[in-house]
Amino acid sequence: MRKEATERRNEILDAADELFGQKGFDGTSTNDILEKVGIARGTLYYHFKSKEDIMDALIERYNTQILGSAKEIASNKNIPVHERIVRVVMALNISGGNGKEIIEHIHKPQNALMHQKIQKVIINGLPPILTEIIREGIEQGLFSTPYPYECMEMIVAYTNTVFDDDMVDLTDEERAARILAFIFNVERLLGVESGSLMYMMKMFGNGGED
Repeated sequence: MRKEATERRNEILDAADELFGQKGFDGTSTNDILEKVGIARGTLYYHFKSKEDIMDALIERYNTQILGSAKEIASNKNIPVHERIVRVVMALNISGGNGKEIIEHIHKPQNALMHQKIQKVIINGLPPILTEIIREGIEQGLFSTPYPYECMEMIVAYTNTVFDDDMVDLTDEERAARILAFIFNVERLLGVESGSLMYMMKMFGNGGED
């Protein structure tokens, strides 16, 4: 019985995910979800109180997916510290599955609330994961900062807003300048030599090329 309930819940989430992708959160009604899954209203309300409740459950699912892979990378001591930082940040791109659609549809205006909630997950969930890697780097003599967590929070908050096309409109030239300024300042925050963090260009899809 429990398995059936879990399966039904996931069917509702999968249908909502697809519909939010096609029509946006605001453009999707609970009726649309009912029709897609082929269930009665009572069944839907048994699992979710409202459409917002469905959205929160979907975000929780993304949250587990995104932060889960980030944590896995962060704890892999076989990967050098520098490489791990880049890989953790890149894990946020929600690779695999319908990840690309998730990113595209949360950036639609009708999905503003969903976008805001996912940003909250990242701004709260990512700094602790990155802080562990920075602490390891401090022990290895790679970084020097008395504020590893605060540094990571500043970095995540900045990248999650300024490099988010919905928040700040940047031309390609402005974006390139922001990336260089960002790396310049991160080097100072972490107390490393100038130019030593240029590998971070990979995080911005530049493949490390100027």
